[in-house]
Amino acid sequence: MIKWRGIAFSFHPLFVIIMLTSVLTGHFLELLALFAIVFVHEMGHVFAARMYGIKVLSVQMLPFGGVAVLEAGDMTAGREIAIALAGPLQNVLLIGASLLLHAAGMWDGPFLDYFIQSNLLIALFNLLPILPLDGGKVSQALCSLTMPYYATLIWSYRISLLFSALLLVYSFLPLLLGLGGMQLNLLMIGFFLLYSNLTDYRNIPYRFLRFLVNRDRSFARHLLTGTLAQPIVAEKTKPLDHILRLFKREKYHFIYVMNHQGHIVAVVPEQRVISSFLQGGSGA
Repeated sequence: MIKWRGIAFSFHPLFVIIMLTSVLTGHFLELLALFAIVFVHEMGHVFAARMYGIKVLSVQMLPFGGVAVLEAGDMTAGREIAIALAGPLQNVLLIGASLLLHAAGMWDGPFLDYFIQSNLLIALFNLLPILPLDGGKVSQALCSLTMPYYATLIWSYRISLLFSALLLVYSFLPLLLGLGGMQLNLLMIGFFLLYSNLTDYRNIPYRFLRFLVNRDRSFARHLLTGTLAQPIVAEKTKPLDHILRLFKREKYHFIYVMNHQGHIVAVVPEQRVISSFLQGGSGA
């Protein structure tokens, strides 16, 4: 692990395996280029996060990009999308820079083609709607704009699992069609993404709990900007966890408690509902 400006950089074992494979097969120059491309890609996320005042705690390097761990803060959907897209944007800029060098007659040959293709592949691969890829984060953030956050977690991980499985099938495609052997690197990445998303899918309740614990920061933002609250109407006997699952990421909620006669008997701010739930309450 390497520390730089307060950020802990580390290598995922999968990255190390591919690095060793590249050395053994005599592709060390390509390995260095891949490392540089992935590093610049990740620094795009780091600089974008810092522009919004969000602290980056650590970055784990992966063959197709990396995973940046950000400090839990006032992360809106718009900011998350901008930070996620900042990575592929660096690959586009690297492609543009290499083409300018080629036009100036300063760079030519097979390595130029490899550099451009690697940037293009990493950018496009990261835009797949699979968590923790950039496309998965964008997909999740977009879902959170229209869906309750609990449903957002459910569906974003289901989409991730589907596309991870399709990635595994694609890695076997040359073998199935008789066009050659399986794509080993893609197979390893596919298994990693499938396993990590299966694990995260099982941990959705914990991720949702973290979302609830951090709602105070969201409340402060809504208080400063004066945004309109979104009402939630619930029967008095409705379980608290069912009400909480209706909360949206970008909204502040008041809960209108209704009795069996259809009359509103109380209006409760979301903080009281969250606090009651965390203290072991069950009903509205």
